[in-house]
Amino acid sequence: MLKELFSRWPVIQQLRNGSDGTGPESWSDQTRNLRPKTAGCEVSRGICPYCAVGCGQLVYHKGGKLVSIEGDPASPISRGHLCPKGANTHQLHTHPGRLTKVRYRKPYGRDWEELDLGTAMEMIADRVWETRERTFQEKRDGQSLMQTTAIAHLGGATLDNEENYLIKKLFTGGLGMVCISNQARI
Repeated sequence: MLKELFSRWPVIQQLRNGSDGTGPESWSDQTRNLRPKTAGCEVSRGICPYCAVGCGQLVYHKGGKLVSIEGDPASPISRGHLCPKGANTHQLHTHPGRLTKVRYRKPYGRDWEELDLGTAMEMIADRVWETRERTFQEKRDGQSLMQTTAIAHLGGATLDNEENYLIKKLFTGGLGMVCISNQARI
């Protein structure tokens, strides 16, 4: 029994095999039984949500639960690499402090209340329309103006050219907004 125990020691195995002690001879039973956290997971391909570069991501999930998000080596854009923001996409979705409901604080209020998404969207639409109606200028100095400077739009960096084109058409042509920018440019 002592001989068997002695023969399992990494130093003895290293001497027997002539290895450098960094391979299987140095593993414990616990180490031999380790499996990656993604073992048994389904994998879906995705795109990083942080900027317009479009780095590929592998999204590992099991039983309806997100397990891990890693860079996709098959992506011609990122070749498996992610920036620090992209590498933390998993935490973006799973952090316990992440807000999952619309929070609203009334003007001059001190407390936040939760709203359902439909109510919040209606409030935003009503306020945009009311502001446009109140501030829209059809003419200035006898010249056609057709604009409002009281409403602005800052687009997200993940929007593509087609989405930005539609936003620009809607907000400038439909609402008369002239203060439009995109965070990818900032």
